[in-house]
Amino acid sequence: MGDAWTWLSEPWGQAFMQHAFIEIGLVGLVGGWLGCWVLLYGVSYSAESLAHGMFPGLVGASLLGLPIVGGAAVGAGAAASGIAGIGERRGIDRDTAVGVVVTSFFGLGALLALVPASPPGIQELLFGDVLAVSRQDLLVTALIALPVLALLWVLHERLLAVGFDRSTARAIGIAPRPVELAVMLLVAAAVVVSVQALGSLLVVAVLVAPAACARLLTHRLGPMLWLSVAVAVAGGVAGLYVSYYWGTAGGASIALCLVGAYLAAMAAEAVLR
Repeated sequence: MGDAWTWLSEPWGQAFMQHAFIEIGLVGLVGGWLGCWVLLYGVSYSAESLAHGMFPGLVGASLLGLPIVGGAAVGAGAAASGIAGIGERRGIDRDTAVGVVVTSFFGLGALLALVPASPPGIQELLFGDVLAVSRQDLLVTALIALPVLALLWVLHERLLAVGFDRSTARAIGIAPRPVELAVMLLVAAAVVVSVQALGSLLVVAVLVAPAACARLLTHRLGPMLWLSVAVAVAGGVAGLYVSYYWGTAGGASIALCLVGAYLAAMAAEAVLR
């Protein structure tokens, strides 16, 4: 019993692990809750495109010595604007617009990353470095995450109405388009929140895997929201333990645990069917 307690408590004695646990807790709250709406609105691909599309912003911020969260915000905003602009052209659907923007932006980011002035450790922009989170980083994360959580709470009824039936939403005076735009803006904010921990390549894991896991286990939205948050936070914490004791990359370990939770949910759902 003592050995088990020591194993569980040891990482919490390290300041960098305390910061990482708090960071992943905030990321899990946002990603788990918002991820349910991402699935319900069918914007998983758009969420992934925003995560990849912000890469040139991350590299640009790194080259200029600016906070990467600021670069992430600029990159995600530019990607969202590009998707919206191309998607409004006649004959071009949303998936095509997403494909054009994400490949263009990610290619631009790769080009910037290869310039001679590119700093070392550029791979951290792709995969994150949750173990290097500072108190200042935690403050920035909280300042973005808490308003996102508040908006999800305030907009819950509107999100529910539009997500389940656009026609009925119009009938009760709720315009679907602004609500759908709000979802994408919240996704962009969530991507910015998660970039420090998971980077631009792995951030979509916390937005999709926990919600997909919860959806397999329940068909009611209320339990699905709480279960998704629980999976996101627990998977993040488990990933940190894996990283601490086995010396693996933090972001990749978290993503692996989240995907593992989804696979476990698939197995459980097949057994219970």
